[in-house]
Parts: sequence; C-alpha cells; structure tokens
Amino acid sequence: MSALVVVGFMALALLGLPIAFAMGVASLVALWLSGVDLSMVPQRMMHSVNSFPLMSIPFFMLAGELMIKAGIVERLIALANTLVGRVRGGMAHVTMLAGAGLATVSGAAVSDASALSSILAPSLTKIYDKGFAAAIVAAAANLGPIIPPSGAMIVYAFMAGSSVSVGGMFMAGVVPGLIITFGFIGLCSWIATRRGWAVTGEPFRLATVLAELRRSLIVLAMPVLVIGGIIGGAFTATEGSAIAVVYSMLLGFFVTRTLKLADLPGLVVRAAITSAVVGALIAFASIITYLMTVDLLPQTLSTLLRALTTDPLVYMALVALLLFVVGMFLESNAAYIMLVPLLHPIALQYGIDPLHFGFLFVLNLVIGMLTPPVGVVLFVVSGVTGVRMRELVANAWPFIALMYAVLVLCMLVPSVVTALPHALGY
Repeated sequence: MSALVVVGFMALALLGLPIAFAMGVASLVALWLSGVDLSMVPQRMMHSVNSFPLMSIPFFMLAGELMIKAGIVERLIALANTLVGRVRGGMAHVTMLAGAGLATVSGAAVSDASALSSILAPSLTKIYDKGFAAAIVAAAANLGPIIPPSGAMIVYAFMAGSSVSVGGMFMAGVVPGLIITFGFIGLCSWIATRRGWAVTGEPFRLATVLAELRRSLIVLAMPVLVIGGIIGGAFTATEGSAIAVVYSMLLGFFVTRTLKLADLPGLVVRAAITSAVVGALIAFASIITYLMTVDLLPQTLSTLLRALTTDPLVYMALVALLLFVVGMFLESNAAYIMLVPLLHPIALQYGIDPLHFGFLFVLNLVIGMLTPPVGVVLFVVSGVTGVRMRELVANAWPFIALMYAVLVLCMLVPSVVTALPHALGY
C-alpha cells in the first residue's frame, strides 16, 4: 500500500500538480484505501510539525531575505573583486566567490539565484555570452545548500532522526563545498582560456583587499557567530537562526542602511510562504511515513537490498542512481521528506556513517536543482536573465559534471566529508 502511495504521489507531481497538494491527495487516498481512522490525520500532522528544531527553517529563510535586502551581496561582490585581481575569467571567479559568501548567510539556492541573477548577470553578459553568464550564476547559486548553514541539511537531519545532528551535517558540507567552489573557479578559467575571453578585473592590491575586508568584516562575522555558536554548543540551530535574523536586521538598519521598515512585511511573507510549503510537505509526509511503518516497507526493502548486495558502496551507488532520476523530476524538499525515512535506516544497517550518507544524499539532490526538466535553479535564473532554457542547460553541463565528480570523490573517500565533523566531536 505505502509503495503504491509513493508512486501515486510522484505521478501526481510529474503531472504538474503543486508538490504539497500532490502529497496531500496521495496521503488521503492511502488512508481511505487502508481503512485507517481519518480522525488520526490532524493529530499526526500536528505532531510532525510541532518541533522546536523545525523553527530554524523559517528563521534562516527570513535571515537570508533580510541579508539580501540589506545589501550583503554588493559587499561580498566588492570583496571578491579585490581578492581575484586581473585574471582571465575574473568576473566568473568573482561570481563564484560571491555565491560561496552568500551561501554562508542564506542556506538556500533559490534566493541566491534570484539575488545573483539580478545583480551580476548584467555585468557578466558584457564579458561572456549570455548562456555562459547565466550558467555561472546558476552554479554559484547552487552552493547555497552545500555550504553551511543549509536549509536542506536541516530538513534531512530532522527526517533522519537522532542519528544525525544539524551541526554535524553543517560541518560535513564545509570541505566538499570548498572543493566545489574552487573547482568551479578552475573550470571557469579553463573555459575562458579556451574561448579566448579577455582578462578582466583590477590588478591585485593588498591595501585595497584589506580596506574592503575591513568594510565587510561585520558581514562576515555573522556566519562565524551563528555557525560557530551552533558547533560550540552555545546555542541550538533554532536559537542560532533567530540570532541570524536579529543580526541581519541590525546590519540592514544601522550598517548598510538599505533596509526599511516598509520592507519587512514583504520579506516576512516570502519567508513564510516558503516555510509553509515545507511544513505542509512534512505534515502530509508523516501520514505516508506512518503507512510505510505499518506496511513494514523499510524492512521489506532492506531485506531485498541485502539479498542483492552486502557492499555498502554498492548500496550508496544504487541510492545515487535513484536520486539522480528523482532529482530530475521531483522538488528536492519533497524528495527529502519522502525518501530519507526510507533510505537512511537502511544505510545504518549497512554500517555507513550517517553523516557521510546524509551529505551524499543532500549533494545528490542539490545537483538535481541544476538538472532539467525540473531544475528549479535553472528556472529562476532563466526567468530573471531571459536566457532560454536550452541555452542555459547547454552551458551548465560542465558545472553539473564537476559536481558529480565531487560526489563520486566523496563516496569513494568518506574522510573528505567526515574528517572535519568527527574532529569536532560529531
């Protein structure tokens, strides 16, 4: 029964119905077919979202909206520009560094894609062709859920249960996030050289870098304060997200002075809408998770997989293949909520490090945000820049290939993911 529900939900989602609506319909149909008392529905839904850790999602989303409105992107771009200097592909390097910097305060790819597209795309299209300029922005925005703080990692940790901590997931993304960032920079240099694009940027001057660093120091302090506090145990992820909101407001009102009281309602509404969608997904998914438990689907699937292979690496490869297909067609939050309760416990039975498996799961679906036909980052960048989807995808594939190469590296060399969190006690 539960397997049919999962298939039914995916079919409804592929038909173009809103994800939360599709999951709700699938859940109610499953309950009706199973004969379960419908009075338990609101209780289970309420219980699933009545969670203190989940409050960090709307707070981090609001903090990201506030930081973008506060002019954080412009300061990060100015700092990145002084760091890069006069090199071939320099503006692309600036975009990647700005994307990595923005990722440390937003944790979401969609908002980063919108901000970077609006601010950097006009400058990029003056130097590179429109398709490549849009692909650079899309790749830089996709760093958002990989480099902490990450909304995707919060959702994964919540769905995985006590075996995975938010702080541990955050730290698991640091080294791979840096590898991907500098890999993107190297890839941009190679493409710029092959296509013969001109050298851009100002010559590197240490005095200019130090001056811009001093100007941006108060901005860079926020991720250090929030993420450092979470890792150090000074406060929880939820408390850290609330601190991020207050810090962002103080920064916007009193430092950059670009944030106005009149801006707050719109920012709150945008953050609330996104958070409500995630909350609705979790609420409806709790019913499907309940049916999976009743039907013993995880145990049945575990027995089937163990009959096929006892090699943890083969299991991770099978999951990666599944998520590759799922990521092309399904919105990532829905995939976390549907598949983590099913696949994470099986990974533990194979003896796979929960942080290792968790990061691979997240990275798989983050790459899916760049793959058609349902690559949400591609749609945002295409909508803002006006670049046709076919042209954008044609230029984005090298960045997608590089991310998959890092995925394989992390799969084969677990210490790339786990060394830092284990060193910090996770």
